[in-house]
Amino acid sequence: MNTMPTSPATPDRKRNRLVIGAAAAVIAGALVAGAGYWWLDRDELSQASAADCRLAQRIITEAGEISTGSAQDAEKWWKKTGDERRAQMEDGYLGARISQYEGWALATAQKSPEAPSAKDVRNLEKEARGHCSDSGVTLSMPPFGA
Repeated sequence: MNTMPTSPATPDRKRNRLVIGAAAAVIAGALVAGAGYWWLDRDELSQASAADCRLAQRIITEAGEISTGSAQDAEKWWKKTGDERRAQMEDGYLGARISQYEGWALATAQKSPEAPSAKDVRNLEKEARGHCSDSGVTLSMPPFGA
């Protein structure tokens, strides 16, 4: 026979359980909201600053001009511009797209068979524009030889 008296939980214990339950629900809700935000944002492109996008457009414009010049001038421009882009551009993902366009300008000036098609340039332009969509700068990459 049990001699200890059994009594229902006291009001303080009920309140403590309620507070702990509410806190656990808030924490679980915050975790679910954070996971949802991450899930939606995981495939978004990095957003470059307006300064990065203006620099990118300047490089694109120069690339179009240099692609019709001599291979020697294009090589010098390619090295100088690459150094400038790496030093000044903060968004490395946009920088990678612009670097590819720089390389294509050089290949076009060198009359290389690896010069890009207009479709390749359009695809690259679409990718690069995605990085500048919030900056107010619209990148325009003309195909080489156009």
